[in-house]
Amino acid sequence: MSANLKYLSLGILVFQTTSLVLTMRYSRTLKEEGPRYLSSTAVVVAELLKIMACLLLVYKDKCSLRGLNRVLHDEILNKPMETLKLAIPSGIYTLQNNLLYVALSNLDAATYQVTYQLKILTTALFSVSMLSKKLGVYQWLSLVILMTGVAFVQWPSDSQELNSKELSAGSQFVGLMAVLTACFSSGFAGVYFEKILKETKQSVWIRNIQLGFFGSIFGLMGVYVYDGELVSKNGFFQGYNQLTWIVVVLQALGGLVIAAVIKYADNILKGFATSLSIILSTLISYFWLQDFVPTSVFFLGAILVITATFLYGYDPRPAGNPTKA
Repeated sequence: MSANLKYLSLGILVFQTTSLVLTMRYSRTLKEEGPRYLSSTAVVVAELLKIMACLLLVYKDKCSLRGLNRVLHDEILNKPMETLKLAIPSGIYTLQNNLLYVALSNLDAATYQVTYQLKILTTALFSVSMLSKKLGVYQWLSLVILMTGVAFVQWPSDSQELNSKELSAGSQFVGLMAVLTACFSSGFAGVYFEKILKETKQSVWIRNIQLGFFGSIFGLMGVYVYDGELVSKNGFFQGYNQLTWIVVVLQALGGLVIAAVIKYADNILKGFATSLSIILSTLISYFWLQDFVPTSVFFLGAILVITATFLYGYDPRPAGNPTKA
């Protein structure tokens, strides 16, 4: 049963990661009449959907509205300082989610997917500095391979220059800066969140409700500051269509899927899921979206990144030896 749950959670992770990147890219480049949907509002709606999903999961666990109300009161309202700790990673995650829209408005899905794996590097560095985690030789080697692979993927080519001329609205430099900033924010927020989870015994779902609450507030602030005039003119849900709602739902499910994977899967299988997602994104970008022409340098970089992903999760110790959490 546990093996089935392991592969099921990884299958869902591959589907969620690949489909989110591709649908988000498609939705940001699709030419339609009328105003395009605002990414700032999409981030807020995704946070609200995440809160609703987590509330349902807590309700399912407690089996009554009274039990749900008691948990929320005891774990959130009665522990204001514990709740406030989540404001920091929540604000950073909100920034990160907005940056991903910027990145996929300016980069093809394949290049984005491979470059975004630099979050492994930033997470590792923040884990060493904030959690005093020790990395093994294989992990340090994988980080070097990872940086080399991403450098190859970002290496300019004739096809990229042609694409950048064709897509006047897109800027590869803006997309790259957005991805790199998102990698740093993802690394810091992820390690900070892990630190909080290790210090307390609250469930992941309660923590996600707290993250979603602050994320909604920060997101609404972003809507007001950056898109307030457009919202007052055309409405909060301007430009929303079926595809937009698919993107929003997939983004809302992302955190919950990762939580399930952390619970049921190991690093090797997570690396396999990431690699499969990169391959699928590359194939679909080329054959379906037709906004990407892979080069030999890109393939070399992608192979190095996939290798680094596996190597980072590799444990050289025999299977009989227990690993530390």
